[in-house]
Amino acid sequence: MTACPCSPDRAYDACCGRFHAGEPAPDAQALMRSRYSAFVRGDAAYLLASWHPDTRPDALDLDPSMRWLGLDVRRHVAEGDAATVEFVARARSGGAPAVRLHEVSRFVREGGRWYYVDGEFPAGAGR
Repeated sequence: MTACPCSPDRAYDACCGRFHAGEPAPDAQALMRSRYSAFVRGDAAYLLASWHPDTRPDALDLDPSMRWLGLDVRRHVAEGDAATVEFVARARSGGAPAVRLHEVSRFVREGGRWYYVDGEFPAGAGR
């Protein structure tokens, strides 16, 4: 079994792998987890495809030296076709100390698919 980056106790194929293969994520939290896994795997195409076209950049330049160390989902709130997910991801680049990325992300559902819109970094949470 290949472990899923978002939750090492789950199999990748049964967790985020199915979303990376094209199955729509059932909710914003599943999409956020699959996006974290895409960062771990260096899958810029998935990240761009799951980003809302109104806020999506033209391209992503992922840092190949970035080593993602873990994900903690703190909160998921959905109201109809809008949702927020608060999470903390830990990463290290090269020999630098590990950093925490604490974000409250916004998502929308359009045409039956969830998309990442943008995120904010809570005050005092650090990046």
